[in-house]
This record gives sequence, C-alpha cells and structure tokens, in this order.
Amino acid sequence: MKTRLTLATIVTFGVRCAGGADDIEKHDKSGYHLFKPVPVQFMRELSTDRPDKTESAYTVDAGHFQIESDLLSYSFNKDTEAGKATRTSSWSFGSLNLKAGLCNRVDLQFVLEPYSRVRTDDRNNPPVLRQHGFGDIQTRLKVNLWGNDGGRTAAAVMPFYKYPTASDGLGNGAHEGGVIIPLSVDLGLGWGLGLMTEFDRNKNESGVGHHTEFVNSVTLSHDIVGKLGGYMEFWSLVPNDQNALWVGTFDLGLTYGLTGNIQIDAGVNLGVTKSADDVSPFLGITFRF
Repeated sequence: MKTRLTLATIVTFGVRCAGGADDIEKHDKSGYHLFKPVPVQFMRELSTDRPDKTESAYTVDAGHFQIESDLLSYSFNKDTEAGKATRTSSWSFGSLNLKAGLCNRVDLQFVLEPYSRVRTDDRNNPPVLRQHGFGDIQTRLKVNLWGNDGGRTAAAVMPFYKYPTASDGLGNGAHEGGVIIPLSVDLGLGWGLGLMTEFDRNKNESGVGHHTEFVNSVTLSHDIVGKLGGYMEFWSLVPNDQNALWVGTFDLGLTYGLTGNIQIDAGVNLGVTKSADDVSPFLGITFRF
C-alpha cells in the first residue's frame, strides 16, 4: 500500500490543530498559533533535532521559527567486501531543517541539502565518479503527544514525505515517506535519555516495488560544565529485505549554548557495521527566533 503525505495535508492538519495545555503547565499556551506567537517569557527551552540522529519529542513554540544546519559535514566509506575496492567520500554544505511552530503542539519542517559533493572511486570500474548539486527535499510534521511544557517524559509522532528533487544522480528519484516516533526522558541530575523508532517506506534498488526499513536509536546526554553538554548514541537501520545488511553507528558529540536561542554543535558518527559509513564528522548550528 502506497501512502502519500502531501504538503496540503500537512498544512491543513497543522492549521486545524488544537493544543490543550499539560496539567502541570504554568501558562495556558493553547490559544497561540502561527500568527499569534507565544510571548518570549513563556517560551520553552531550546530543543533541537540535531546533532544526534534521535529526534526530539519537543516542538517549536507557536509563532516562532527555528533553523538547524549542518554547516559542514563529511563522510567516508571504504568497501572491500566480496572483492570490492570502492572508496566513497562526500561533503555537504549548509544542509537545513527549517521549522515553523503552527500551534502549541505542532511544528512544520522542511529539510533540504542545498549543495553536496560525492566522489566514488571504484578500482574495479574506473574512472572516478564525481557528483554534485542540490539534494532531495523532505517535509515533516511533528505532533507532540505529551510533555511539551512540563513533566519528566515527552513523546511525539512525526510523519514525513520526501520529494525527489536531487540533481546529478544524488538521489534515487523516488517519492518516499514514513513516520518517526521519538520519546524523551529526563533522568535527573543533568542526564537525559532519548529513544526513537522510525518506519520508512522506500523504493527497491531494482526500481520496482517498495520495502520497509526499521530505524531505532537510543541516545544518552549529560551536562558537562556550564552551557557545554555531550551525548553518545547508538543508531541502527534494519531493512526487511533478507538480502540487505543492517546498518549501525555509534555517535558522539558536543553542544554549546551561546544564548538561549543559539546553539553550536560538533560530533562524529562511527560505523560499527560493514554497511555503514566508516566515519562522518560534522559541525552545526541552530538559531531560534
């Protein structure tokens, strides 16, 4: 069964949303929306979907906007399995997640990669392949289920849809989508736990039919000193195709809050399976306004 989440559906759902405040919330923010922003004094602490791969369960406050960006990211993978001799390196510059708070429990997101470069050196099949250009665009709608403004836990559901806009063969040219379910837990004493389950419906490599991929992750974060924090994470992707290998990474990173609305981050994702990229360092930033 093929389900398409269109932009019109996302916007309609977001505009019609109704927020009800949590029982422990000090200020009822259910009346605020995209065109009636939450006053600054009632905004929740900055929460981002980066730099780890585990998405946050918290949404952007109604009427406010957030930009999350990989200023620079790099990945390298060497594949020598079954007689292969392939080295792939890729650079991404200025990838963006643009967020808008539609109401107290819902935000709308646009994810895009303005410019990427990929170099593939297959010693068995020269010459070297070089690709560069714009990537795919993804729309996402995050709906907080509980805990947005108080409590030890928070959960959300986030359907998404990918539009095949990539140039120069950087994407697979397919319309794809899925749903993400994140859970955030405050463990106390500066510790935070993030859990995520994701179901993706993607096109088969053969170009015929679709398959489901299951993504799961767990991340543990802690305040280090002052506004500096760190995290470690395990992330996995398991396709339901018996011929495909599962992908696993162990991720480490740091975050630093320059202000209440600006955060910088840096980290590295390390492949723990042969099918994962060997190493992927990155540097990023988040702005909220």
